[in-house]
Amino acid sequence: FNSWQLVSELKAATGLPAAASFKHVSPAGAAVATELSDTLKKIYFVDDLELSPIASAYAKARGADRMSSYGDWVALSDTCDKQTALLLQREVSDGIIAPDYTEEALAILKTKRKGTYNVVKIDPNYVPAAIERKQVYGITFEQGRNDLKIDADMLKNIVTDNKELTEEAKRDLIIALITLKYTQSNSVCYAKDGQAIGVGAGQQSRIHCTRLAGNKADIWYLRQCPKVLALPFREDIRRPDRDNTIDVYISDDYEDVLADGVWEQFFTVKPEPLTKEEKKAWLATFSGVSLGSDAFFPFGDNIERAKRSGVQYIAQPGGSIRDDNVIDTCNKYNMTMAFTGIRLFHH
Repeated sequence: FNSWQLVSELKAATGLPAAASFKHVSPAGAAVATELSDTLKKIYFVDDLELSPIASAYAKARGADRMSSYGDWVALSDTCDKQTALLLQREVSDGIIAPDYTEEALAILKTKRKGTYNVVKIDPNYVPAAIERKQVYGITFEQGRNDLKIDADMLKNIVTDNKELTEEAKRDLIIALITLKYTQSNSVCYAKDGQAIGVGAGQQSRIHCTRLAGNKADIWYLRQCPKVLALPFREDIRRPDRDNTIDVYISDDYEDVLADGVWEQFFTVKPEPLTKEEKKAWLATFSGVSLGSDAFFPFGDNIERAKRSGVQYIAQPGGSIRDDNVIDTCNKYNMTMAFTGIRLFHH
């Protein structure tokens, strides 16, 4: 039910329909409904569909990290409609939670997994008890439920020289922070255009979170590179196989899908590799990204890594003995950083 909390809080904070794609207790992606560009429609494999706002939100949530979202748990803030069900019908997914379902949507979802697809309906007005309990090894732990409200008020303490924070950046930082609230710690989230684009979850070092999430954000952006968009796939290649092939193609292991005797399985014509120089040039155009962290950055190296993935706006708790170094690094790149004063650990 963490997935439901995430999307309901996104809806409350932004006023927009929200969706999340969960895998193994953490979100692989989360998003609110905004207009999708033709490029995003293509890389999310929805350019042939008519999308409602809630379907658009889910396409974005799943599209953030399609490799990780294979076999996901879906959460929707709004009623699951026919358009969303049709989108889900052709994706590999294990279940869904939403406040309601149209009759058409239910009929479609009943056909998934030979009728065993998990469909959960939740009362949107349900409020749980203030105390949560968890039993581990026969011992019961009790603690107050995390009902922290995340909104733009948390972004007022801007500590960098650059104080500019656009409305779009505020929205994306709020999305990142709410996503982190329900992500296994330590965690870092990159967000852009109303969606998480890279979630680094469950790492024991802050810089590893930043690198992991940054690498995922880079993959999201590289998938939009014209050379990748133009890959000549065979018509019989399924979406999961396309996802995997693209993932390998843009990595250093591209020969695994381009070697003679192999490429013919995927493509009608052998593509040229995406060179390191081409990737570097494309990623150099990456900009306007927002980043949230569930705890403070202990060193400026996190900022250096974030910069390489187009980060311009940051929200983090602050409180490190090296805050000055982190702020100085942000100032070097003219970034805007807010200290929220709140850690968002989730275990």
